[in-house]
Amino acid sequence: MAEKESRVAVSNRKARHNYHILDTLEAGIALKGTEVKSLRKGNANLQDSYAVIKNGEVLLIGMHISPYEHGNINNHQPDRTRKLLLHRKQIRKLVGKVQEKGLTLIPLAVYFKGPYAKVELAIAQGKRKYDKREAIARKEAQREIAQRLKRRMS
Repeated sequence: MAEKESRVAVSNRKARHNYHILDTLEAGIALKGTEVKSLRKGNANLQDSYAVIKNGEVLLIGMHISPYEHGNINNHQPDRTRKLLLHRKQIRKLVGKVQEKGLTLIPLAVYFKGPYAKVELAIAQGKRKYDKREAIARKEAQREIAQRLKRRMS
């Protein structure tokens, strides 16, 4: 079967800066009609959102999807808790990993795969302040090396 085209609607750019990403997985997301329309326009924010496991279900908390501008009285709540769709086996595996010390579930991106909205969920460990500083210094050094090579080539 041919792989369906996927298009990123929103991404959590700060997640890779604030967390060490240990593993990622794809999950479906249960949305209402106006949420899908708003998400297709890119009117969402993943910053400060996270996932929790409650009663055998994975819930996405803190994801903001702006109300659809052409919606009516039945428009959705922007910050409601949304259910993530995973197989039972995947949820059991996540429960084991999340119970380890300091691990959390962070959404990295929301995208469309064919007609379906998907969330790229990461099992992550929070970075300490010195880790963040070290990563910034490494990026700046790489940028400086690239600039020097570019000047030398021209």
